[in-house]
Amino acid sequence: MGLALENHPYPHPVHFFPVMIEGQDLRMAYMDVAPTGRANGQAVVLLHGKNFFGAYWAGTIRALTEAGYRVVVPDQIGFGKSAKADIHYSFELLAQTTKRLLDHLGIPKAAVVGHSMGGMLAVRFALMHPDATAKLVLENPIGLEDYRGKVPFASVDASYRSMVAPTREGLERFYRGYFATWKPDFGVWADLAWRATFSGEWPRAARASALTYDMIYTQPVVQDLPRLAVPTLLVIGQADRTVVGRDAVSPEVLATLGRYPELGRRAQAAIPGARLMELQGVGHIPHLEAAEPFHAALLEFLK
Repeated sequence: MGLALENHPYPHPVHFFPVMIEGQDLRMAYMDVAPTGRANGQAVVLLHGKNFFGAYWAGTIRALTEAGYRVVVPDQIGFGKSAKADIHYSFELLAQTTKRLLDHLGIPKAAVVGHSMGGMLAVRFALMHPDATAKLVLENPIGLEDYRGKVPFASVDASYRSMVAPTREGLERFYRGYFATWKPDFGVWADLAWRATFSGEWPRAARASALTYDMIYTQPVVQDLPRLAVPTLLVIGQADRTVVGRDAVSPEVLATLGRYPELGRRAQAAIPGARLMELQGVGHIPHLEAAEPFHAALLEFLK
């Protein structure tokens, strides 16, 4: 399929924003979708998780544009149709690049919605650019706990070796773990991940993945939640048990990690004035698994 997902159509036209990082000319892919309902003059930015890319927001884009919002959906550098760069990844860098994209598009302020790793990025974006952040929505964000306390450190090389030669069965198991209730339609994400491994450039993507894993592990944001100064909504699927580095810990230690009902309430207490919506029987990706209640909560909060 190729590292830029060349044979996988996105739900809307994809554009490319040129950026230079560490002396490299790179391209950041993004969708910029105009409202289909009566325009309200507001914009929303959707930030994807680590093992996904902008296309999985298709239903959320539809719900927002029908409600009158302009929606911008970037593939972060290292993901989706964007460049798979060998650089030092940081949430500050990704937040800065996202802000540069919004400036390029003439959007001075937007609501920021982040899922999973995108939630960590959204927190960093809101801290760096509070005046550009109208509201903040965190959908089952990872990083609500500091993994370094219980998950052993893995070097980039070690992470790369674990990622460069996956199996089809292993990938399907991995993606199934994101959902409380599996539906055949969800299998497309495991299929795409598997097909990408047949590219001659796959090792480059595997290294980018290892580098972004290192970013997640070494750059926690949970300690910064009390500094958030924008209206915040947490949407937490209560059946989620996602843990970064879960294969490196014993079952006994694993049982103490990824407790999202507890993590969500702790995050709500830490973030000044935060709202919390708990979705029972829902896993790591509410906007796919429980789209209707997720979109209803999102639209109500944005209004």
